[in-house]
Amino acid sequence: MSVDPSDKPRNETEHERLDRQLMELLQGFRVATTGVQVLFAFLLTVPFSATFDTKVGDLGKALFYVALFGAGVASVCFIAPVFQHRILFQLGQKALLIRRANRFGIAGAFALGVSMTAATTLVVQALSDKAAATAATVAVAVILCGWAWFVQPYLTRRRAERRASQDA
Repeated sequence: MSVDPSDKPRNETEHERLDRQLMELLQGFRVATTGVQVLFAFLLTVPFSATFDTKVGDLGKALFYVALFGAGVASVCFIAPVFQHRILFQLGQKALLIRRANRFGIAGAFALGVSMTAATTLVVQALSDKAAATAATVAVAVILCGWAWFVQPYLTRRRAERRASQDA
């Protein structure tokens, strides 16, 4: 029978725990930032294509702006903890930095989800019809980003908190 490692308490000091949590957050941001940078770079080139004005109407331009600014906000959110860490370095503010980084990460994920949804909808709308664009929007926003990034972990968190309160 296998033992769940999460059932075992870690032998780490508060300082070691904060170091580990910060490193885990920053590693996650490295992965997310790469994806945001690729999306942002793509979006920065789109309006300069020869057919952008002819293929994209007013709705498409609105979707483009939503995607562009969403990617920009996501970039800021994923990069902010790194700069805050540099500025607050060695001031004993690591717990504060971790709380802020976590909030920035959630906000960045939300902005990235909005950007990805708008960009996908824009492309599908330009290449297909309204029904396909609507299906793409629902698939990306609700099923992929919404469920995988927010709903599923939230439900898992609630179950874990209920279990913890019952054990206490």
